[in-house]
Amino acid sequence: MQKLGRYLLEDRLGAGSFATVWKAYDPELDTQVAVKVLADNWASNADVRERFLAEARLLRRISSPRVVRVHDVGVQDDRPYFVMDYVRGGTLAERIGHCRPAEALRLAVEAGYAVQVLHDAGVVHRDIKPSNLLLDAGDTPAAGTAVLVADLGSAKRLADASGLTVTTGTPAYMAPEQVFQTGGFDGRADVYALGVVTFELLTGRKPFGPGGRATLTAERGPASPPPTVHGRPGIPDGIDALLRATLSADPEERPRTAQAFADALLSPGGGEWTPAASSGPARLVVWLAAVVVFLVTAALTWLAR
Repeated sequence: MQKLGRYLLEDRLGAGSFATVWKAYDPELDTQVAVKVLADNWASNADVRERFLAEARLLRRISSPRVVRVHDVGVQDDRPYFVMDYVRGGTLAERIGHCRPAEALRLAVEAGYAVQVLHDAGVVHRDIKPSNLLLDAGDTPAAGTAVLVADLGSAKRLADASGLTVTTGTPAYMAPEQVFQTGGFDGRADVYALGVVTFELLTGRKPFGPGGRATLTAERGPASPPPTVHGRPGIPDGIDALLRATLSADPEERPRTAQAFADALLSPGGGEWTPAASSGPARLVVWLAAVVVFLVTAALTWLAR
């Protein structure tokens, strides 16, 4: 069995471009933990190492039962790692297509309140998706399974998010302003991602496919509506209007906070959501940026033939 510091690595839970997460055993405390290890090919990159450790510090600073907690950091063979709570219930990705509407909405509410904890701490996640939302059946803040936020590797302080930055995230869950960097973004980009996750929990599919709304916006314009959930058995009236607003290309039409989104899901009938007046110029900027990116991509693809 591989050992990292005092921790015995048991099973690989997941791996990405920058790091691998292991289920591990801490013999000193006689408990299971999760250990995130920076990938070999990035270990010598000072900027990536700093971002990796910044994630650990951020998770440690946000003290909440709705956010995974870091307990230890270390370095072995010049590879930094940090140790977190091991959350036993898996991820929200494993529930896609396998839960009834009432449970889907309850999990979406839990996710919304968890994301609000980040925003209250002045942080926008930038990569909210089912695999970054963990399920914990024990010590829940409400009845049923709790949802915890994990993986803050893409997180950014809200105070800095208004300026241009490197695009990061997963296309299917990214708001158009996050993709195209049209004047920066705020916590409503995470709210948009929560809308995608909720739609996926309710229907078993992503509203705009793997390419996300950015692809649809480039092809059809900013007014393209998301698919409807209206009329599906067990889904309350009002959810469709809420999701339509939350998945808007215009941030001004979305709920202003993750908590407002979660509260609307809990409202009688699913919330009779009335969005703010549409911001025409903002929608036009998003659409024009999308068209430019779409055309450039198409040209590069043609030239590469």
